[in-house]
Amino acid sequence: MKSDRTKLCLLAALGALLLGGCSTSSAVRVRPWERAVLADDTMNPDRDALGTAMTEHVYFAREAASGGRGVGGSGCGCN
Repeated sequence: MKSDRTKLCLLAALGALLLGGCSTSSAVRVRPWERAVLADDTMNPDRDALGTAMTEHVYFAREAASGGRGVGGSGCGCN
């Protein structure tokens, strides 16, 4: 009895794994009429200069680190 339950659970887990990644290519593509929404200024992460400066100040105060935003590499600065 327990073996049947284990097999059923494994089969259900396998089915969830196989079906969980299903997607159609049309769901990933941005349609032309959706581009106006994505190009809106609210999607711009740097739209508020004061808000960005305040966030960076809080990050500097908490992490004792500044700079490195938008460039690769960070750390102790000994490179």
